[in-house]
Amino acid sequence: MPKSKVRKKTAYTPPADRRTPVKVRAAGPTGLAWKIPMFGLMLVGLIWLLVNYIAGDKISWMADLGNWNFAGGFALMIAGLLMTMRWR
Repeated sequence: MPKSKVRKKTAYTPPADRRTPVKVRAAGPTGLAWKIPMFGLMLVGLIWLLVNYIAGDKISWMADLGNWNFAGGFALMIAGLLMTMRWR
């Protein structure tokens, strides 16, 4: 059986009109003004849920909220968790 001929491929050259990449400065560490609210929201949400479980029926306004206490506690914790995405 005869051998097939090998085709030569030309090397890829990018178009000349493309921009050269720009170096981006490295961002520094996150300041305390970001860390304190981030961890604070997570802790307040956790404390909210703990107080709801332990003494939720003894605190009148918490008893009035009923199951919305779970939404409030988890919302606070999720807000703190979402803030961790910008933490450096």
